[in-house]
Amino acid sequence: MRLNRDAIDSSPFRQFEQWFQAATDAGINEPNAMCLSTVSREGKPSSRMVLLKIWDEQGFVFFTNFGSRKAAEIAGNRQVALLFYWEPMQRQVRIEGTPSKISIAESATYFATRPRGSQLGAWCSAQSTTISSRSILESKLSEIKQKFLNQQVPLPSFWGGYRVTPDRFEFWQQGADRLHDRIEYANSPQIGWTTQQLAP
Repeated sequence: MRLNRDAIDSSPFRQFEQWFQAATDAGINEPNAMCLSTVSREGKPSSRMVLLKIWDEQGFVFFTNFGSRKAAEIAGNRQVALLFYWEPMQRQVRIEGTPSKISIAESATYFATRPRGSQLGAWCSAQSTTISSRSILESKLSEIKQKFLNQQVPLPSFWGGYRVTPDRFEFWQQGADRLHDRIEYANSPQIGWTTQQLAP
């Protein structure tokens, strides 16, 4: 399978849609799993897997606790990278951009679709803080279950989504003899999205 610059879509978002749908149709487990990399104020990088929950031409949305390490690093350095890797299709997509919080209304709409257990879990964990044992979490969960017994679980004020607005995409297709195909999209305020082929 080859990635031909002449055959790709002029929009990186439409190209992503084609590849994401192909990964979904191929039955890949959690094709929306992506590696999110952030950088601290001191320049130290960190990466973790998160799930893409919403995306369109405005950007790529994931959700988290605003007290988490990732949120703290985003507050200090508003440059992040995303990576999708679909091994069965020998493809990856790299995205670089700037994150910003989505509206409370958007976060609440998504939060309402989460399983109740996930909603309760969001309330009971002070993400990334040190705990002495798991029993603390289990005890907190019991308290939260009781607190919201027989009622809808509301959106926590400390939880919500970030939208990553891309300024760069790279679509990577594995090739024979390590001659991989790499197409980069870069965004310029003056001319919009342009493409170029990169050496593997």
